[in-house]
Amino acid sequence: MDAQHTKQKEFDFAAGELLLVDKPVGWTSFDVVGKLRNSFKPLKLKVGHAGTLDPLATGLLIICTGKMTKQIDTFQAEEKEYTGTMILGATTPSYDMETEPDNQFDISHITEEQIKATCQQFTGDIQQYPPAHSAIKIDGERLYEKARRGEEVELRLRSVTISEFEITRIELPEIDFRVVCSKGTYIRSLVHDFGKALSNGAYLSKLRRTRSGNYKVADAWEVMELVKIIREQKNISAIDIESVKS
Repeated sequence: MDAQHTKQKEFDFAAGELLLVDKPVGWTSFDVVGKLRNSFKPLKLKVGHAGTLDPLATGLLIICTGKMTKQIDTFQAEEKEYTGTMILGATTPSYDMETEPDNQFDISHITEEQIKATCQQFTGDIQQYPPAHSAIKIDGERLYEKARRGEEVELRLRSVTISEFEITRIELPEIDFRVVCSKGTYIRSLVHDFGKALSNGAYLSKLRRTRSGNYKVADAWEVMELVKIIREQKNISAIDIESVKS
């Protein structure tokens, strides 16, 4: 689909829209939802996202408004594609750059052949533990809140599917990769386990979601670009909204 052509349409936010957003680094997924929701004021519309991205990750975030929010679970269940960079030779408690390295490893003996061969261990149906620094809730509290207090948390194995896992660049300690995976896959955990499989360590330094189902980040809006469009098109009256609800 041509991105520029897509961006010419008039939106009907109350009836329900699916919006593709390119989440910037440093924003939480909720930050994006909140920014868009605020841009609708004084209109009160439902706004939600289909698939959380970590604050340090960028890329495709599917936002639903109005009646389209009823389909969030469907969009969230779709296959995802990511590109990223891992740092070999160290680990961090969060499995990414949110925390400082806590262990260092010698990587002088590791070859490109070993790195590429290790990918094969993580293709297909696999099990992984989520990071302790994750948004999963236990007893109503996010795991990362417990982890930041230094509390021990019980992590449970999750079954996920890795359809494709390829190495696209090796310039140690950096390794670039591309992954196609099922809903619920933690790329941070994949990277952490990848390092362990090499009898070494690794953590995620960059991550970008490039696709979710048939939707691509190439067709996504920048957040502030979309906010501007919403404000310009905010011509839906309260009566119109009520008629949509009825």
